[in-house]
Amino acid sequence: MTYVDFASAHSFFLWSTFAIAMILGAVVNKTNFCTMGAVSDWVNMGDTGRMRAWILAIAVGVLGVTGLEAAGLINVTSTFPPYRQNSLPWLEYTLGGVLFGIGMTLASGCGNKTLIRIGGGNLKSIMVLLVIALIAYFMINPFPGSDKTLYSTLFYPWTNPTAIALSTNQDLGAMLFSDNVATGRMLVVGLAVLAAWYLTSNVMINADGEVMSLQAYVQSWDFYAPADAVRPDVAPLASQSFTFINPMGQTLGYAASGFDRTLLTFGIMALAGVIAGSLLWSLVSRSFRIEWFASASDFVNHLAGAILMGFGGVLAMGCTVGQGITGFSTLALGSILTFVAIVIGSAATMKVQYILMMRAEG
Repeated sequence: MTYVDFASAHSFFLWSTFAIAMILGAVVNKTNFCTMGAVSDWVNMGDTGRMRAWILAIAVGVLGVTGLEAAGLINVTSTFPPYRQNSLPWLEYTLGGVLFGIGMTLASGCGNKTLIRIGGGNLKSIMVLLVIALIAYFMINPFPGSDKTLYSTLFYPWTNPTAIALSTNQDLGAMLFSDNVATGRMLVVGLAVLAAWYLTSNVMINADGEVMSLQAYVQSWDFYAPADAVRPDVAPLASQSFTFINPMGQTLGYAASGFDRTLLTFGIMALAGVIAGSLLWSLVSRSFRIEWFASASDFVNHLAGAILMGFGGVLAMGCTVGQGITGFSTLALGSILTFVAIVIGSAATMKVQYILMMRAEG
């Protein structure tokens, strides 16, 4: 997948992302794949069917990434976000995961499920999306006229000092088999995650005979790009796969900019693709229906859930898909820690909700 100019390569990069995400959205809508539902079925009914589906997606991702990486077809060591970084901010992963788990339970679904429901006509999920987007945006971007973000104000002073500096990347292969990382990794909604990893690792540009990735091209922008071309942000062009919390913030920034095409990213196209795929399937299956809040308490629960998912998703560097499948597929220790924290946070919230419901009934 090598192109002669950045515009063509970037266009293919974005629209291929949209196509993969659209398939993902349609399939998730059709099959009712839901990570929160998986935890709910397990905690409340002892049914592990959807939890096994989640584990299967993780397994496909892990095996696929391991195989593609061993074959030299993808690069998941330098990614966006940096799952395998050699710094392990364990407190942020744990706290963010628990907050996200609580939030997705209160808001009736994770970030991916929020997008699926929007495609199916759920207006409640639009509010959830907007709240998450606002928090996610200002967790990373400074307030107007300031150099402070929500993260630097509320979390960095006390969470960052607890980070552990590792001597290797934080994936299990590198940590356990530092002398033979490739062998270690071989030992130690999956297909869509793999497709995205492959796509973002293999869209190339032939710049005057030198074949380079989109990220490398932008890093050398002044040498190869036309003088009047606008330089895009380099980070979102790294190898990556599906995650949905930070992209909600990216989408808000894109809309606030007046839909500046140079700000389009993998995350924005993935978000739009999932909604479009879900919408398409809901129309084809005639399951599209408008939904609104059933009561004031329903609104409050969704609002609180959205706030917690916004903070937790950015703090933990991902959601049930972003860390629970995509990050997990790289065997990054932080992703595994986040996955466990999300499940614990969600399960504990469901137990509390059950106790409160039983007390209310008698």
